[in-house]
Amino acid sequence: MTTLVINHAAGRQPSSTHPHDHRSSTPDTKPSPERVAMPPVTVNGVTISRKAIAAEVQNFPAGNPGEGWRAATRALVIRELLLQEARRLAIPVDQRTNADGRVETIEDALVRALIEQEVRVPEADEDTLRRFYENNRVRFMTQPLCEADHILIGASRNDAKAFSAARETAGRLSLILASEPETFADLARSWSTCPSAEIDGNLGQIGPGDTTPEFEEALASLEPGEISAPVETRYGVHLIRVNRRIEGRRLPFEAVRERIAGYLNEHVRRRAAAQYIALLIGRAEIRGVALDGAASPLVQ
Repeated sequence: MTTLVINHAAGRQPSSTHPHDHRSSTPDTKPSPERVAMPPVTVNGVTISRKAIAAEVQNFPAGNPGEGWRAATRALVIRELLLQEARRLAIPVDQRTNADGRVETIEDALVRALIEQEVRVPEADEDTLRRFYENNRVRFMTQPLCEADHILIGASRNDAKAFSAARETAGRLSLILASEPETFADLARSWSTCPSAEIDGNLGQIGPGDTTPEFEEALASLEPGEISAPVETRYGVHLIRVNRRIEGRRLPFEAVRERIAGYLNEHVRRRAAAQYIALLIGRAEIRGVALDGAASPLVQ
């Protein structure tokens, strides 16, 4: 089991003059609750320095210091294993440049090239792709859409007086619309504080997540042609009219084939890389940390 030492007090100087320092003058020989002992970490005799681990910790947000330290240690041990194997196999260095113009470091290029050379990833065949498509129909549906108009009486919830006035105005307009629904466009142009007022309150097509939860809930409850009661959101008070619903439809296999292939091939690549790393771990002499290959951050 891995044990760690993280001394958060490093670099702090004790002060006996602090007005709230109630510590005993007798030295405390008990171990700090923030400390956990950590033995030296080595990979086939190569030491992973505490300085390197401390620098790596920032890449592993964790619930407590020990957890972050262990995750950073595992990542550096696996990276060292891969670099050692790349050098043993004399993997050629071919640094690549990404879309942002950043050039790989030599070590990153070695790790990538090693995985590309040594990890065999079979591609999913046509039957597998179609089977995944049939078994995951919900994934390949277009989102349902709703064409709607609204009238917004804008007000901030933080301004109680303004929001109360908005609620009152929306209530009056709601009474008008109950008897004269054909006036919706005119009222939107005259009263709405949304830019959509210029086009009769029309919001176009709205999909799931495009609006606030309150607005979306009201949309879901309306049939085409219906106008809502006043709906309160953080933007103010709305009157909403649904014009048309467009139900989601299933995308044809040909339209999503490449997406499925990419997903399945990436899944297989990660699993194969984890198995390869597990083999390297099994052959290596690693001290100071316990590892399993499947937990590698390099294949997440």
